[in-house]
Amino acid sequence: MGTPGLAGIAGPLYALPYGEFVAARTAAARRLSSENIAAAGQRALAADVRALPKPSLAAWAVNMMAAHSPEMLRELAELGTSMQAAQSALDAAGLRLLSQERRQLLSGAVKAARELAIRQGRPISDAVAAEVEKTLRAATTDAGAAAAVQSGCLLRALSADGVDVVDLAGAVAVPGSLPAREADTRAVHGGADGGLPGGEPTAVQPRLRVAGKAQVTPAPSAVERARARLQEAKESAAAADDEARGAAAELEEAAADTRRLADEAHELRRRLDLAEAELKAARKRHELAAAMAQQTARAADRERRKEGLARERMLRLGNTPEA
Repeated sequence: MGTPGLAGIAGPLYALPYGEFVAARTAAARRLSSENIAAAGQRALAADVRALPKPSLAAWAVNMMAAHSPEMLRELAELGTSMQAAQSALDAAGLRLLSQERRQLLSGAVKAARELAIRQGRPISDAVAAEVEKTLRAATTDAGAAAAVQSGCLLRALSADGVDVVDLAGAVAVPGSLPAREADTRAVHGGADGGLPGGEPTAVQPRLRVAGKAQVTPAPSAVERARARLQEAKESAAAADDEARGAAAELEEAAADTRRLADEAHELRRRLDLAEAELKAARKRHELAAAMAQQTARAADRERRKEGLARERMLRLGNTPEA
């Protein structure tokens, strides 16, 4: 069976417990390098694997849901499609009901994410849980965000921020594996040119803003925002420390491999020099033995001729009567 591509390698890595990612990524890259050392394409793949970023803690929690509870993410994505349709149709009553359903789904999903994180050995704080909820909420407003969340390779938290399209730049480890967003945009707005399905152009309708408590989300205080930023900074620092330790370990192993291979190369050169000297001596012995064999063969031939002459003489003498 062939070696999987980057997406096939990244998926299992991002489904691991948070503290195991760096070591597993290093091992996967080393395995590609050692097993396919002669293939330039495999060396490039090993470099791509080694460059896979470690996700933020909030993104990791969402990836755990993609790995262990994908049905919850699918349900949120389907709800988001229904909400976008209701917004396009200016269906305020339907959107109100869907918003209530979204609150319930988000509450259950965040609870499930926290429980999964505990089972995976890395509980998440309230600040991180808020980032998870914000990410899942973004997945209900944009098809591209929903695909990113369900990919299982999310790198950072997402935010809708009241806009139609979620910024996905640098959000997914293997962005090429996500579907193009143009088709999603066409589906939401109607036709290929942003008009009606029949091709008739029309003005893009703004998203419907429903007033009332279903849409009211209390803004976090400055202290809460600062606390969230501090928590994120701590997690980023911890992730950077993990990266540094992994890089140091890889450097030490590479240095040990270099020393070992240099010693092996030196020993091979020494043995080659010795073998060449022995080959030269063997060739000389071969030449001397060949010359000696030729001389002895000639001498043996001369002696055989002498023997023949002597035998002929005796025969003649034997056949000659005595006087």
